[in-house]
Amino acid sequence: MTTKKTIKAAFESMMFVWGDPLDAKTAANAMNIDKAQALEYFRELEAEYDEQERGIRIREVDGKFQFITYDGNYDYIRSIVTPAKERRLTQAALETLAIIAYKQPVTKGEIDSIRGIRSERVIDGLIKKGLVCERGRSNAVGRPILYGTTDFFLTNFDLKTIKELPQIEDIEEAIQYAEPLTPMDIRQTSLELEEIAGATSDPEVGS
Repeated sequence: MTTKKTIKAAFESMMFVWGDPLDAKTAANAMNIDKAQALEYFRELEAEYDEQERGIRIREVDGKFQFITYDGNYDYIRSIVTPAKERRLTQAALETLAIIAYKQPVTKGEIDSIRGIRSERVIDGLIKKGLVCERGRSNAVGRPILYGTTDFFLTNFDLKTIKELPQIEDIEEAIQYAEPLTPMDIRQTSLELEEIAGATSDPEVGS
């Protein structure tokens, strides 16, 4: 019988080789264990890396697991790595992404209705950035495409699941009264998304 220690060591090797978030089900099948047991072992590993304050950590993204660097070491890493060209999101992209994140699955028509402007190019841009994808078709007349967020979205906004988004009651109202934002690096825009979501707390905004 394969021991827990052996299985967890195998999971570490799988994550290292896989690169992208590794589905617990895929890892479970490789080790001939059930998914629930695999999730337990992955989360134990995640806790162990955190407790030991390792430079490499494990991040869970919607039931998938991935090695990442400890964010406290960002400045040290940046000092030896040539930075890639920054990818930025415009205000229009942030608005559209917020609508999709909170209303998914959602059609382009619903997005346009909330924003009050056509959104095809913005949606296409979000798809090219890997933050949004098609999620089937609606049963409404014409069967329009439904859009939702991706695992890459969760990864870049440091979310384990979409349920971890800040809670708001009415995304339409939040978008309507959101203040203009300066375009930000994708990895920092979680704060901007949260600002959009909470903008209605200021009664003078948009007046």
